[in-house]
Amino acid sequence: MVHLITYSYGFRRLPDSMREWVANDLAGPGAVRRFMLKAAIPPFIILAPFWLLPVEQNSVYVHAEMTVPLYLWTLAISLALNKVWRRHRLAVHGLDPNLVDVLKRKKNARMEQDYIARFGPRPADAERQKNSNPFF
Repeated sequence: MVHLITYSYGFRRLPDSMREWVANDLAGPGAVRRFMLKAAIPPFIILAPFWLLPVEQNSVYVHAEMTVPLYLWTLAISLALNKVWRRHRLAVHGLDPNLVDVLKRKKNARMEQDYIARFGPRPADAERQKNSNPFF
């Protein structure tokens, strides 16, 4: 259990025998959902004690004003950076960082074939545009 938690938050690398599981976890179906669930827990734990602070009339509104904007901001940043983080975690485990885009490529394969049928194959210099890596 400890290995799973330390792996989930990037503190430990899993053994090479689990590479296929790691690839599925970081790039398989539901990877963004799993990432967001993992990302939602630490800010919740940090912000939860603020709900214990005494406020006038014990107002839920005051507690929500203190915590909800921060919590939503951390979730928004996590969603924006999820692909970068998952790409990094794949590289740490010795896997191809471009696995992050495999599902997208499978989903768009028919559209790609239609494009090739209409206009011919894409030029060689357009190959880098298939990669969503911002640091290509």
